[in-house]
Amino acid sequence: MKIGLASDHAGYEMKQFLLGMLEALGHEVVDFGTNSKDSVDYPDFAHPLAEAVVAKKVEIGIAMCGTGNGVNMAVNRHKGVRGVLCWSIDIGRLTRQHNGANICCLPARFISNLEAAAIVESFLSTPFEGGRHQKRIEKIEC
Repeated sequence: MKIGLASDHAGYEMKQFLLGMLEALGHEVVDFGTNSKDSVDYPDFAHPLAEAVVAKKVEIGIAMCGTGNGVNMAVNRHKGVRGVLCWSIDIGRLTRQHNGANICCLPARFISNLEAAAIVESFLSTPFEGGRHQKRIEKIEC
């Protein structure tokens, strides 16, 4: 699977951890930055990730910032993106299964790297269920 990653400074270490994990699992990873722990603005990295998801240059996105909320708000400004804030394995699974989420946003200051890895694995391995959930997704964009 081709996966895009993006973070701000607060999510940098988690992004690097997940990048190594995903590559070890055989995924192709596109890193949209940031490339250090120096203070940056999360939209500068979240928007290019969202654009890549919409353009199908990556299949799935994973974004991180301190709370996960900033990157989540930024990616959801893009038509065709269904970004979700995930803080547990069950949330990761259900947002894919019921919401067809395509960007997983993680709160780097509130979960560990190992928790993030488990959430991402759940998110990536769960297919969209479709059916009754599809009509709900179609009602999201106005």
